[in-house]
Parts: sequence; structure tokens; C-alpha cells
Amino acid sequence: MCIEFGRETCGNLDTAESREWLVTNGIGGYASATVAGLLTRRYHGLLVAALKPPLGRTLLLAKLDETVQYDTRFYSLHTNRWADGIVSPHGYQHIERFSLENTIPVWRFAVADALLEKRVWMQQGANTTYVQYTLRRATQPLKLTLKAMVNYRDYHGDTQSNGWQMSVEQVEQGICVTAYSGAVPLYLLSDSPKGDSSASRGSASVAHNWYYGFDLAVERYRGLRDKEDHLHAASFEVTLNPGEAIAFVASTEKQPDLHGEAVLKLRRAQEQKLTGLWNSNRPLNTKESPSWINHLVLAADQFIVNRPVPEDSNGKTVIAGYHWFGDWGRDTMISLPGLTISTGRPEVARSILRTFARYVDQGMLPNRFPDAGEQPEYNTVDATLWYFEAVRAYYSSTDDDNLLGELFPILADIINWHCRGTRYNIHLDAADGLLYAGVAGVQLTWMDAKVDDWVVTPRIGKPIEVNALWYNALRTMAKFARQLGKPHQEYEAMADRAQYRFSRFWNDETGYCYDVLDSPDGDDSALRPNQIFAVSLPESPLTLAQQRSVVEACGRVLLTSHGLRSLAPDHPQYQGKYGGNQYQRDGAYHQGTVWGWLLGPFVLAHLRVYKNPEQARQFLEPMANHLTAHGLGSLSEIFDGDAPMTPRGCIAQAWTVAEVLRAWLATEI
Repeated sequence: MCIEFGRETCGNLDTAESREWLVTNGIGGYASATVAGLLTRRYHGLLVAALKPPLGRTLLLAKLDETVQYDTRFYSLHTNRWADGIVSPHGYQHIERFSLENTIPVWRFAVADALLEKRVWMQQGANTTYVQYTLRRATQPLKLTLKAMVNYRDYHGDTQSNGWQMSVEQVEQGICVTAYSGAVPLYLLSDSPKGDSSASRGSASVAHNWYYGFDLAVERYRGLRDKEDHLHAASFEVTLNPGEAIAFVASTEKQPDLHGEAVLKLRRAQEQKLTGLWNSNRPLNTKESPSWINHLVLAADQFIVNRPVPEDSNGKTVIAGYHWFGDWGRDTMISLPGLTISTGRPEVARSILRTFARYVDQGMLPNRFPDAGEQPEYNTVDATLWYFEAVRAYYSSTDDDNLLGELFPILADIINWHCRGTRYNIHLDAADGLLYAGVAGVQLTWMDAKVDDWVVTPRIGKPIEVNALWYNALRTMAKFARQLGKPHQEYEAMADRAQYRFSRFWNDETGYCYDVLDSPDGDDSALRPNQIFAVSLPESPLTLAQQRSVVEACGRVLLTSHGLRSLAPDHPQYQGKYGGNQYQRDGAYHQGTVWGWLLGPFVLAHLRVYKNPEQARQFLEPMANHLTAHGLGSLSEIFDGDAPMTPRGCIAQAWTVAEVLRAWLATEI
């Protein structure tokens, strides 16, 4: 698959602004915007730097507004929408082609007989973005002028200038912007044109002009403040001869590497290595993967970032989704097998498992690490249980007894804490051997939407996926214990009891499972996708007939082309559209909204029941088209439950990408 658009897409603002690109730097920073070049989100920018990797993400460079002079005429190549709804200028009309070179976005602007190419990439491990312009075709020199629009704010926020005076100073080959005393400086620099030595070197001139009222259409849809100001800090000018290129560099480093081509070469080599690892890891690697799967392999790498810890400066974690999520324990453990094991990168999985082991507290894994860098939050019942499955997947792939021996005491302590009770009333019910969890006002499962004091789906009691994970963890621990020559009988006995009493979840009347047992309102018979894990996990507590019935129920009612609905459409609380203010969005988040990551477990469950890999893989194929529809080259977080299942939420979600890759590998024929 070549992700490429011509004028039919680029020249139509509605379609060009709905398609977004993303490049990342491996430490939590990124650059992202629309194909049209229009800002539609507060999260868009050419440099969103991770000032406290992998968090502390701060918008520094919003955009570069380009104008060219060619053959005495001026052409605006940028596009802005303003507070009054007016779009001006209409630079998108000059985009002849947009494409992705693996993960690198490339534009070709056609003005008269000249063709100017632009590409954006980042240096790995640094808060540094490169924007390169190459004059591919012309009959005379072309003068390029850039207006650098800067900011300095948390990426969740927005800026109303109110007379804000930043320090803008000229430095060698560019300028330095300091937002305020103590702020991290932003360096905007240019290299020399590559090609004809007679070309003029890029020049920079200081400006300090606020541009007011950039309109952010997607934020308006999300019910958030939709206007923002950016500072025109400086202008750059360069004259390019045909065949010449120049790179502009935005960085938090005082002396970044200005050899952009060398950095680009390293990035291309890394991408080639990643696809090579994927292909070598496939069990039947004689058949080439389709190009859309190769795109997902590269997308998977965008979520893997550094999280240094005192004991390991090279610690790794997973960004749950772009643009606005940090690293979450649950998302990391669910994503780990697909992002690392399936892609042939077990050393990354090992680092992630060891990193998170250091944060286990009272038998619990953190739910999330706050953006501001405070203490981790532990409000989750399932992240810890997904950790067992992540360790199992890693060990199954590597036979790494050393790591298993290192982690086993931690895993055993987790089991002990759950048996005697830990935070949020999480405890083993002695009456039936199932896990109970929950207190009023706290969301503990993956269905975790909460607005102020309103927990939308509290699920207090015994959620089915939590107990499927608990059973899977106990069986896994018994196998680990045997492997290490440790006592295993207690784990086996606990698993036997959990399996026997798991029969309580079966609802004969409906032909599928209850979603929650023993809740304050009784047993919850709503048809939700959580029961699919009782089939898809390696250890299933259901009978073969029950497994089949669960897959059929989910397939008939919840399945869509891009995932499973979070609630059956005939339920009175079903919400088929996701949008509006936070109350409206979170009210729909797990009440009918489709979740892309659930497609993977459904495919694995279908494969388990019907043992038909070719048919199971067919459920994944619609995702190929989605790579060109929202976050280009990646997969979205969520979709509307009602047709046409419009993509919503994050444009690139770790567990969606991970689970599709994992399921694809499992269905290799």
C-alpha cells in the first residue's frame, strides 16, 4: 500500500484537513498536523517536545507558514482558518501530491512550472524536528519565505497572548526564542542549501507579532476551547536554485545536528531494520506481508519510548496514544505482545517488563503516570493482571529463565496481595474464588470514563474480564512455578476453584455471559465485549460450547469493520455517536463506541472456536483501508457505533495497532 493523495484529496479542504500525519522522536515528543497544513487541534505542532521524557510535552513550534516568490509572482503555500471561520490563505490548493515515505510525510507544491517538495522528520532521542524543502523542478530560482509560529504551553492547553513578550534573539544560523525566564529555549536554525554553491544562504530576521484567533475545528467538536494565538517569532528567507534543498531545524538543543540528511538516513535505516525484524519473526516468512501491515510495523515503533529509571537509564515504556495519552500501565501491558514480541523485538519487551516491575506497589501496577510528573496513580484492577499475560507472552517467545526468576517473586507477591486484599476493595472472595473490585466514585476497569464525580461505567463487583485474567494469571503462575522448580500446587488449586465458580458468569437465558457479578445492583446482563477475553486468553475458563456462543453473540451484535461496540445497540443506554463536550463524549465512550483494539481478541477467539485462520483474518482486512482515513499509516482509538463508524479519539492508538499485528501473526497460514 502506497499512502498517497493527489489533488482530488489535497485540494479538497474537508478531506485534506481530516487526514493527519504523525512523526515521533522515541522520547515522547512528536510533530503532527493535517495534510492541508491547517491546525485543527491544540495538539498539532511541528515540535511538541517532551521536556520530562516521556512526558512534560510542550508545544514549542506550531507551524511554518510558507510563501514563495517565483517569476515575480507570490504564492502562499500555507493554510489557516481564523476565528471568524474564514480560510485564508488557501495554500492547500497548491498541493499536487501528499505521500508517506514509511512514516515521513512528504508534500509536493506545484506553482507554475516549479515543483517544491517538503518533508518532515525528527531525530530519535532528541526534541529536534527537521523541515526540508527541495526545489525539484524549476526554470529559474525560487525564493522561499517562512514565518515561524511559536508557543510555549502544555500540549493540553491553549494560549491567549494577552501581551505576552517572549525573548527572540538572533544566533548563528537562526534565532533563539525564550518564552520566559526559566523556560527551555527553542532554537530555530537553518543549514546551507545543498546543491549549487551559488545559492544564497538562508537568512533569519527577528519578529514579534502575535497572530490571533487560529480556529481549531476539532476542539470545537470536542466541546473545548477552539481559538488560539501563536507568536510569529521570526522569518527565514532563502533562494533555491533548481535541484537545491535546505533544512530548517527546530530544537531544544543549543547545537543540534544541522546535517538533516544524515539524521534522515539513520531514520530510514532504522525503519528498514524494523520491517526486517518483523519479517524474520514471522513463522511462515516466505510470503511477503502486505504493505499495510508493514506500515503498522513502523507505526508500532512510534509508541515505544524511553522511560529512564534510577536503575536503568535505558528503560522503556509505551505511549498509549497520540496525541494526548501518556504511558498507562493497562495499555502498555495489553500492547506489549503486539508492539514488541510480534515485531521481533523481545529486548524491548524485557526492558518494559523490568521498568514497570519497579513501580509495583501493594500488589498493583500503576494505572498511569501523570503528565506533570507526580506520583503514579494505582486506580486499576486489570493492569496488574495484564502484566502476567505480558510476561507469559515474553517467556513463551524467549525462554528467558533469568528474567522469569527475577520477576517471579514480584508476581507471587501480587497474587498474595490480591488474596488478602489491596487498594479499592480489590480482594479474592473466599466464597467463590473470584476477584471482587470497586468502591464508589472510582473507575477500575478499562471502561474507565469519569467526569467530575460521575463514574459512567462503575462495574463494581466481579467484572468478567478481570476474572478471566485472574484465572489466566493463576494458570500462568502454576506453569512458571513448575518451570523454576517452585511449589505450584496452590496456584493450581486456586485456578481450579476459579474455573469451577466461573460458571456463575454464564447466563442461560441470553446464551452469553453476565458482564459483572455481585454488583450493588445485582448481576449485570448487558451484552458487552468484555466476555470475549474469556475465550481469547490462552487459558479459558469456559466450556467449548460456551466459547462458541460468546463468539457468536459478539459477532452478531457487537462486531463492526473496525472493532467491537462497547455495548449492544438495543441497550437503553447505547450511544451510537461519539462527540460533544466532555460529559457527552465520556457518556458515550464505553456505551456503544467501537474500540479498535477489541478486534484482535475477537479474531483470536474466532480462531480458537472455528480453527479457520483464513476466515479469522478476513475480519482484519478492513483496517487496511483505515490507514488512509484518519491518522495516516496508523490505527485509531475509537469509532462511532453507528454507521459509517467515523473514526474518533486518538489518531494513533498503541493497543489497536498492537492487537491487529498480533492477530495477523496468529492467523498466518
